Amino acid sequence: MPEIPDSSYQNPAAGKPSEEAATDAPSPLEALQKTSEAVNERVTGLADSLTTWIDAQPWIPDGLVRPVHFVLLLLAVAFASWLLFKVARPLVLRVGKRIAEKSPTRADEFLFGHGVFRWLTHVLPALLIYTVTPGFFASVPWLARILKTGSLLYLLLAAYMVVDSLVNAITTDLQRTRLAQRMNLGALAQVIKLVTALVVFILAIALVIGKSPMVLLGGLSVFASVLMLVFKDVILGFVAGIQLSTNRLLSPGDWLEMPSHYADGDVMEIGLTTVKVRNWDKTITTIPTYALISEPFKNWRGMIESGGRRIKRSLTIDTNSIRLCDADMLARFHRIEHLADYLREREKEIAEWNEAHGIREDSPKINGRRLTNIGTFRAYVSAYLRTHPGIHQDMTLLVRQLAPEGRGLPIEIYCFSADRAWANYETIQADIFDHLYAVIPEFGLRVFQEPTGLDFRRLADSPDPADGEADSTTRPAPTERPDGSSDSAGPER
Repeated sequence: MPEIPDSSYQNPAAGKPSEEAATDAPSPLEALQKTSEAVNERVTGLADSLTTWIDAQPWIPDGLVRPVHFVLLLLAVAFASWLLFKVARPLVLRVGKRIAEKSPTRADEFLFGHGVFRWLTHVLPALLIYTVTPGFFASVPWLARILKTGSLLYLLLAAYMVVDSLVNAITTDLQRTRLAQRMNLGALAQVIKLVTALVVFILAIALVIGKSPMVLLGGLSVFASVLMLVFKDVILGFVAGIQLSTNRLLSPGDWLEMPSHYADGDVMEIGLTTVKVRNWDKTITTIPTYALISEPFKNWRGMIESGGRRIKRSLTIDTNSIRLCDADMLARFHRIEHLADYLREREKEIAEWNEAHGIREDSPKINGRRLTNIGTFRAYVSAYLRTHPGIHQDMTLLVRQLAPEGRGLPIEIYCFSADRAWANYETIQADIFDHLYAVIPEFGLRVFQEPTGLDFRRLADSPDPADGEADSTTRPAPTERPDGSSDSAGPER
């Protein structure tokens, strides 16, 4: 009696069929090819059935059977493509919206706002036409070739529009980030679009002429000089845009000042070939991008980032009003709060220096060291600015004399306002100089200005002290000439 084998025993060769099955599994490419062949067989069968049906119709003349056959096939392909587009479009938009809504970013808003999924639905009709053409028009190779080429061109156009919309969506989304301040995203987006358009153009030409794209690229080298001439501004702008972005020379939103191109305002857009600036008078100026590399310009971004805006203006003092301080002036200055500490320190320092050099107090003022009203005024201005709430105290602050040029002595104020806004900055600056012009007479000083018509009128109306008591009606005694005539005689008549 034969022994019953143990059920727990397993033949080592038992695993071979499964391994062979796994080895024989088709790859995705092979599966796609088999699916395409099956679709072509089905489409060919439909085309043959349509041909048989047309041949069986007695009302169609024999000479029109073939044209009617082609027309019906074309209408069928067109209708199927249109129907697929109408059915697939809402499905694709719905699926894309669900995927985008799950994203933590605002991708749904930008992707749908720029039509990425809308253009994506155009890919399906192009694929359908490309797939069914060999089976439907197998008997007409030239028509099948035209339809396949047209479907591929349609597919290339749809792919380009998808890339274009996607680049626009990404650029719009990144404009809200800090990356937009460091990089020229607009120029980068235009470069991507230009490269994509060039690739699509080369592929389209290769499809139309039936050549490889590599052969076409080899032929384009002959026209390299022509292309460089045509795209000169684009190439220069692209290189300039890279330098501007890499070195952070200019970004959208910066205040640009470039007098050579009549630009003074905010940068609106940095494109591949031009930079658009909105001037303060609301006009728009366009500047070639490469001009920002070859010509000088001023970027006020540093002022905005520093937290202060410079005030640099001068007061012109009449030099005839500058003098040494006497006791009455010093007594009056001591009552000014901003000068109390300064006067104590300076008077002590001057007294020690004069004593060390043997200068007595009753000595003429020209001897030794003395305070002047112009120096005291400079000290007052400096102390006043040090306590002004609108002045940035952590930045440069000084009051200095400039070289006189025949129009008085300029006293320059150099400081920075704490508020960078234009209106507030002008208000702070005006308040400071309003006060200084008002207090200048307190120091015995006068502001220098050119004489006006009123000054000349007053000068003409004032009596001349050199005239004394001379009678303006008297005339000098006549002198006698050698011929006996007098110069007081009237003209000969």
